[in-house]
Amino acid sequence: MAYLTDIEIAQSAKMQPITEIAKVAGVDEKYLEQYGKYKAKVDYSLLKESKRGDGKLVLVTAITPTPAGEGKTTTTIGLADGLKRIGKNVVVALREPSLGPVFGIKGGAAGGGYAQVVPMEDINLHFTGDFHAIGAANNLLAAMLDNHIHQGNALNIDPRRITWKRCVDMNDRQLRFVTDGLGGRVNGVPREDGFDITVASEIMAVFCLASSITDLKERLGRIVVAYTYNDEPVTAGQIGAVGAMAALLKDALKPNLVQTLEGTPAFVHGGPFANIAHGCNSVIATKMAMKLGDYAITEAGFGADLGAEKFLDIKCRYAGLTPSAVVVVATIRALKMHGGVAKTDLGSENLEALEIGIPNLLRHVSNIKDVYKLPCVVAVNRFPTDTDAEVEAIIEKCKALGVNVVLSNVWAEGGKGGEELAREVVRLCEEPNDFSFSYKLEGSIEDKIEAIVKNVYRGSGVTFAPAAKKEIAKLASLGFDKLPVCMAKTQYSFSDDAAKLGAPENFTVTVRNVKVSAGAGFIVALTGDIMTMPGLPKSPAALRIDVDEDGKISGLF
Repeated sequence: MAYLTDIEIAQSAKMQPITEIAKVAGVDEKYLEQYGKYKAKVDYSLLKESKRGDGKLVLVTAITPTPAGEGKTTTTIGLADGLKRIGKNVVVALREPSLGPVFGIKGGAAGGGYAQVVPMEDINLHFTGDFHAIGAANNLLAAMLDNHIHQGNALNIDPRRITWKRCVDMNDRQLRFVTDGLGGRVNGVPREDGFDITVASEIMAVFCLASSITDLKERLGRIVVAYTYNDEPVTAGQIGAVGAMAALLKDALKPNLVQTLEGTPAFVHGGPFANIAHGCNSVIATKMAMKLGDYAITEAGFGADLGAEKFLDIKCRYAGLTPSAVVVVATIRALKMHGGVAKTDLGSENLEALEIGIPNLLRHVSNIKDVYKLPCVVAVNRFPTDTDAEVEAIIEKCKALGVNVVLSNVWAEGGKGGEELAREVVRLCEEPNDFSFSYKLEGSIEDKIEAIVKNVYRGSGVTFAPAAKKEIAKLASLGFDKLPVCMAKTQYSFSDDAAKLGAPENFTVTVRNVKVSAGAGFIVALTGDIMTMPGLPKSPAALRIDVDEDGKISGLF
């Protein structure tokens, strides 16, 4: 049987005009700014002016990712369509895809099969220009910083202590380390520099955590870009860049409204990665989804140890959000990979490997239930090769933790395949919860990092490299020690070693350095060899993407 590709399914869908989707969502025309027929921005003034109460917030997260795939975004969209099918008023909130993964190896972020947001090509390619605006604001600040030094350096900035990088929304390893300002005095001050991918820029984190234009400007002003010869921090506010940066971002800050294949309203807005940043869509989009829907379904990147931890410990803390339920997505194929099975051998029943791999799922579930104290359901994306015995093994293990398992078939059936999951989510949302964070803000930077490693990763402790110890002491002396922590860590393991699959124990995490994202409002702890500028693989997806003379795109998944 020949299956349609994701892009073929999306291109064959009959989309409704975005004005009709806005009516479904209850968005008055005065708030709507159309970008063509099927995309629009919604003015953030709706949040201040709406008298409607907030709906229930549901987070979709997943097991530790593997090359076998889990389908977190697909499940998020299918769950929303399932809720709509059982008569609920629901709105989705998702991240925007970065062009780096789209042209690289991971692919886009618009879902898959019959659980997608559309127009799929637009969402994955440029969309409404938000990322370009974020990149422009980032690079304006870099240009103004270097210009300040060139024009006399009134702030006494040490060019060797500049922490602000330029950015581009592409996987380009060639730009990780560059030397610029060459060619004589008129061309600037020579120095070592580098680029991050746009989604790793602190502007992206600020953009996604800001609650208003005023809050955006305050956060932009606090960004630390360099240190003086006297070891004092220099901020974007001191450089004088805040007003111009905010002007570049004012339209981007308005959430983008699109639709699922089944006409469910969806906000797609902002897109920090979860392994190097906080991995959630914007606070404004999430709050707007809650304001318009009785149920707001959102997701956080990678496994629950990364995206969900940051969603709960950083985003919910800052935005004052309390989730009503959490969905942990898993596949039997991925759990068998955690049990040591090669990707080529996943089609055969292997209860022994599943037994070894299931603890990965159980640890994520236990964290949601016991650390964060939230109601939880496991959604298993079923593949044709999954046997009844394998499914039963997962159900029994999760039952021991007091968590139900629901088989999800949204990739093949859309909302119809998500109805059972939708009913379980509705049930969980009615349960009271005692939502808690995994650490308190009052502790030291070391205390908070250790709390995450021990409480969430279940490691035995943390080793701080000399550079990290020195930076932690400096940040504490500057008063940054009461900020939450954002871990930069491999997505492929609970530990900082990508080779440690399943649920490793008795490991230590090495923090090689830390840095402050004062505008975003968190300390970034850098572990392993995590990079803020990815490279392209040997055979990038870009080799297979094309467009015909009618403008029809092919090869995009």
